[in-house]
Amino acid sequence: MVCCTLAAIPMATRHDPPVHWDVHDEERPQPPAVDPGSAPKNPRSIPSDATVLLDGTSLDSWTHMDGSPADWNVVDSTVEVAPGTGDIQTRHTFGDVQLHVEWAAPSEVIGEGQGRGNSGVFLMDHYEVQVLDSYENPTYADGLCAAIYGQYPPLVNACRPPGAWQTFDITFRRPHFDENGNVVRPARITVIHNGVLAIDNAILTGPTDHQARPPYTAHDPRLPLRLQDHGDRVRFRNVWVRKLE
Repeated sequence: MVCCTLAAIPMATRHDPPVHWDVHDEERPQPPAVDPGSAPKNPRSIPSDATVLLDGTSLDSWTHMDGSPADWNVVDSTVEVAPGTGDIQTRHTFGDVQLHVEWAAPSEVIGEGQGRGNSGVFLMDHYEVQVLDSYENPTYADGLCAAIYGQYPPLVNACRPPGAWQTFDITFRRPHFDENGNVVRPARITVIHNGVLAIDNAILTGPTDHQARPPYTAHDPRLPLRLQDHGDRVRFRNVWVRKLE
């Protein structure tokens, strides 16, 4: 946990290459906070060619990691993490995608730093966009809300207050490997958080991980999307995807 005030921390203005910083380096510059405007009252409209993955009425499109039916809580047209049950993943697999996710951290503030409203959106089961209640809640820069976990802090902290609905609009381009498993084209990702550019076509160094920055390992060209159970009752609604390949 960073012990100094936000005002005393240098501000990030671009995507510094991750190799210039240790993973979760508490000296890494914090992004400036911006007000993204009021939260949407209703879910975003869904494009005609999108596949709806979660509409708040069921978890039919999801399983736990062992293939068993997902048993998070379906309440009031939302799906809420059931702490301790484990992550959930899509039954279908995806590569290059446009992904829309609406989520809300718990209204009651419990904990601080990484222990407050924590979850994650994983592309291809390997590459995490961090979900976190980062509203007036300092933590290491590469673990803030909308960060590419352990690699890139967001350009700005556009988090709304606890309990408010937030949106991620993610464009993801998968990595490509040759026949020997070598990377010939690394993954790239853009994240719009609450309508504000947070990650701008960043080149991923490999899978995301806690306190580690592992290299790429060749994997299938299509893998499930995953939502994380980190022990907090984060809610999700209106998750849809468009295939870009």
